[in-house]
Amino acid sequence: MKYCYECGAPLTEKYLEREGMVQYCPQCKQFRFPIFNTAVSMEVLSPDKTQVLLIQQYGKQRNILVAGYVNRGEAAEKTVAREVKEEVGLDVCDIHFNTSQFFEPSNTLMLNFSCVATTQDLSHMTDEVDKAKWFSFADAREAIAPNSLAQKFLLTFLEKHVVNQNC
Repeated sequence: MKYCYECGAPLTEKYLEREGMVQYCPQCKQFRFPIFNTAVSMEVLSPDKTQVLLIQQYGKQRNILVAGYVNRGEAAEKTVAREVKEEVGLDVCDIHFNTSQFFEPSNTLMLNFSCVATTQDLSHMTDEVDKAKWFSFADAREAIAPNSLAQKFLLTFLEKHVVNQNC
């Protein structure tokens, strides 16, 4: 942030005990901590946990993970279930946090989860998604949008999943 989100004045930096240098508004006389969006993305697994759901959206011919923004006051795990239901019409369970990464282009902290769908029936998919398809893990590695955050999350999940299967 370069400007105060309350008054619009240019921010400076000021020392705050136990925090170090923090952005400060000399007009409001308040420290200003970073503000960013929070979203979830998820590996939606088939009920037997052998396939993963990839989607295409916004007219783009690239496979990504289901994702969505966390609403104010909403727990991230609730967002996972809500977004999967809203986008592809599936109920999910067994929701687990995997990893996170800040996504600079949209000023968003992305939280990645895995979850298990209660069915593979995609007949209740909404118009938020252009296309959805179940992929084997091997095929999903090849089909996911290259050089995307979705790819990074999927590959990280698959590496852990394969390791956990061998334990």
